[in-house]
Amino acid sequence: MSEADPKRRRSAPPPPLPLPPQVALVLQGGGALGSFQGGIYEALHEASIEIDWVAGISIGAVNAAIIAGNPPERRLARMKEFWAIVTSALPSFPIPFVHDQMREALNEWSAALVATGGVPGFFSPGPWAACDGDPRHDRGAELLRHDPACRDAERPRRLGSAQRRGGALSVGAVEIESGNFRFFDTRHDRIDHRHIMASGALPPGLPPVEIDGKWYWDGGVVSNTPLSHVLDNQTEDMLIFQVDLFSSKGALPRTMMDVAARAKEIQYSSRTRTISDQLMKARKRREVAQRVLAKLPPELQDDPDVKELTAIAHENAVALVQLIYRANAWEGGSRDYEFSERTRVEHWQAGRDAVARTISNSAVLAKDISGRKTMAFDLNRP
Repeated sequence: MSEADPKRRRSAPPPPLPLPPQVALVLQGGGALGSFQGGIYEALHEASIEIDWVAGISIGAVNAAIIAGNPPERRLARMKEFWAIVTSALPSFPIPFVHDQMREALNEWSAALVATGGVPGFFSPGPWAACDGDPRHDRGAELLRHDPACRDAERPRRLGSAQRRGGALSVGAVEIESGNFRFFDTRHDRIDHRHIMASGALPPGLPPVEIDGKWYWDGGVVSNTPLSHVLDNQTEDMLIFQVDLFSSKGALPRTMMDVAARAKEIQYSSRTRTISDQLMKARKRREVAQRVLAKLPPELQDDPDVKELTAIAHENAVALVQLIYRANAWEGGSRDYEFSERTRVEHWQAGRDAVARTISNSAVLAKDISGRKTMAFDLNRP
């Protein structure tokens, strides 16, 4: 994007962002909350912010596959189509009056229907059978099973074409027997529907997925954010939009439902926050090392230790923009599997609003992007 015209009046809309060479979208897991990511992608699309690299875990992997697996002109339509399908079983039910307790009760009722009846095109209740300990038999070791439509949702040819269009797709899963976290990446892996299903196979609800003789579970078992993979493989200055579906901050619980909701928020957001903080601190320390190395006299520049330290300290600039979903008072511990149409619409709009608040502060963001600094921002607070 080009810089804003300096002759514009102060009342003009915020200037577009001066985008660095690479823009990444990092999508966290969170089930039904993933429609928040859909709203964010729509708003970024409308702002003409093109995504070069999308990485996701769990529902974030599903959304990432939809983005990477379709040509730019079809991505938004496919995203809307997917979310319309998975929320079609629970229509936009009327709310008799605005009351947190009533709305929470309706949401818990909707989530209970999902738990017993599944989600169209996504997953359905599995057969109740004794488990013989062999995942190949696909029976008894899980409560749900993947819907056949989910298996065919993203064809290999679509996902494989992501690299040819210049973009990249990365999805994370954990290998069950070793416990090792694994990222599948279109730059060196052929990704198909199995990889997307594996990234979202959260135990004990969904069955493990076999890929090349190994069995995988949801990547959120280890880490709910793919940020580390993106930063570890960064090759250019980068702007990263990290979408977090669980907030680290929240009110003191008052009821047992509040306890369940807050515990889940802390469980998933704490690991994301820890990883993000550690990665950004490490990068800033390397920036300090770079400044010190630049002050060394010329006669030390060819010293082998100095050369090695210079290579270690090298970093490309990164601006990390955090877009965090902040739950409403009526959203309880089942918010991540409450797939009603009404809630989907509200989550989608919340994603659009988060991007709008960020863009309204684009001058702050643009200054640090242009200055090639390592910075993290949360500009979408209400």
